[in-house]
Formats: sequence, structure tokens, C-alpha cells
Amino acid sequence: MSESERFQLGTVGALSLSVVSSVSIVICNKALISSLGFTFATTLTSWHLLVTFCSLHVALWMKLFEHKPFDARAVMGFGILNGISIGLLNLSLGFNSVGFYQMTKLAIIPFTVLLETLFFRKIFSRTIQFSLVILLLGVGIATVTDLQLNVLGSVLSLLAVVTTCIAQIMTNTIQKRFKVSSTQLLYQSCPYQAMTLFITGPFLDGLLTNQNVFAFKYTPQVLVFIVLSCLISVSVNFSTFLVIGKTSPVTYQVLGHLKTCLVLAFGYTLLHDPFSWRNIFGILVALVGMILYSYFCNLEGQQKANEASAQLSQAKESESDPLINVENGTGLITDGVVPIAPVWSSDKDLRA
Repeated sequence: MSESERFQLGTVGALSLSVVSSVSIVICNKALISSLGFTFATTLTSWHLLVTFCSLHVALWMKLFEHKPFDARAVMGFGILNGISIGLLNLSLGFNSVGFYQMTKLAIIPFTVLLETLFFRKIFSRTIQFSLVILLLGVGIATVTDLQLNVLGSVLSLLAVVTTCIAQIMTNTIQKRFKVSSTQLLYQSCPYQAMTLFITGPFLDGLLTNQNVFAFKYTPQVLVFIVLSCLISVSVNFSTFLVIGKTSPVTYQVLGHLKTCLVLAFGYTLLHDPFSWRNIFGILVALVGMILYSYFCNLEGQQKANEASAQLSQAKESESDPLINVENGTGLITDGVVPIAPVWSSDKDLRA
């Protein structure tokens, strides 16, 4: 199996793990919040991260991965920012209508595209942009119902979008810049994320629910669902970092909307949630957008791979044949002709 095939197989595995674990935890949390009345989402997320860290610590002790320390300030800033983005998303849901909150989640993709274009000079082709528009249109039709605006909710939503986009872009760039795996980054940033949410969670949850998480009556059934949610979260957190590291923040958001469509479908079939033809039409349009996005990404990836292999073969031919590329200074000197010095391109790395 070639290196590219192994990479593609690993990417497919990461995407599948992310979808299955995320849909599972949404169904579990929905039962915990809706049926059992445990509405403390931010505090629950802090417990998720604490269990994830403990699980990774056991994995490190078993030598399933290697600990690779790097820039402590970058890790701390990244972890705290991730925690803040989760808290802001929960506040956005609390101070806005469900429809406006869904619009907030939809805004993450175009804002991520804007940031990567402005600051990382990443180019998104027209076909990719078109597929993203189809996807966002479909998800909007399926999920956005009412749009009740208020100043505080709008500000919180804007901050949630900005922090979430930056955190997801950092997840990708940190792994590549410091050459760390998704597991290594998650292990080192988890404590900062968990402590941020553990400290602020009870306050935020109290603000949103007017209840005290420590005064809640923890029945055996509630405890079972909390433990189950924490165990599933290990897979969710791991697959999130893995997907963003192997693909991109935009691809992860596309995957997130696929999960939304699956959750809607599961809610209708398993939990008998209300469903309409508008939901069905929106999900179908979103699926078309996802298929187009996957197709165009795969097509562009193959084109880049073919171009890279063609350039590599040309370079090898140039090195093996001294009569080729005389202008590069590698040809034979005949008839007193002085060879021209090699021409170096200062922006070669930028164009690679």
C-alpha cells in the first residue's frame, strides 16, 4: 500500500469515527438534557475534557503514543481559546433563538474561508465555493426556523464564530508547524480547556438555567448517562483533532453539518421528533452540497498529486541527463561556451 493510499484510508477512518461518535454523543446528551433534566452543558463539557485527558494519560503510560512537548505558551493559549469558544457557543444558544443559533453555526464556514484566504493565502476554487453555498443553503433550509435578534445575543454569536474559527485553524496549523500528532496536541491542551470550562461552567450554566449544578439530584440513571457521555467524548475529542489535522477546518465544518443532518434523521426515526417536508428537502440539498464538496476536493487533490509527480519526474530526468537544461548550468561545456549560472527562484517555497 502506497503512502497516499494509507493517508486516504486514515482520513476516511478519521471522518467515519468523527461522524459515528458525534452522532452518538448528541443522542446521549439529548436524552440526558431533555428526558432527565440535566441542562448543565458547559460543566458537562469540562467533565468530557477531564475524562479525555485521563484516558490519554493512561494511553501514554501504556506507550500507545509518544509525549512531545513544544511551545508551552502556544499550547496554553490554544487550550484557553478552545475553552472560551465552547463557552461562547453555549451562551449564544442561551441568549438567542434556536434559528439564530443555527445561523451562527452556518456562519463558521464562510468566516473560516475568509480568514484562511486573508491570513494564510489559501485559495478556494469556484467549484469548492459553489459546493459550500449549496451545503449551507440546504442546512439552513433544514434547521433555521425563527430568527429573533437581540443585541447581546448577536454580540455573543459574533464572538463565538470568531473564536471557533481561530481555534479550529490553530488546531490545523499547530500540528503542522510543530510536527505534532493530533493525540499529542490534544493531550497537552486538554488540561487548559478543561480548567477553563470547569471554572466558568457552573457560573455560565447557572446564568442560563437558573439552577445550581451542585444542587442537582443525581439519580443512578443520570449518572449512567453522564458516564456514557464522558466515555463517548474521548472518541469525539480525538476524532475532532484528527480530522482537522488530516484535512482542514472547512472540511471539519462540512462534516459537522453532515452530523446535523444525521441527528435530525435519527431524531425523527428513533425519538419521533417532529419532521416536515422542509426538513427533508433541506437535508437532501445539504447532501448534494457535501457530495459536490467531496468530489471537487478529491479532484483537486488528484490534480495536485499529478502535478507534483510530473515535476518530480522532470527533476529526476534533468539530473540524469546532462544535456538537458543547459541554461541551468548543468549542461556540458562545448566549443568554449561559458555555462550560465543556475537561476534560483526566491519564492520557490511559496509556490510549492
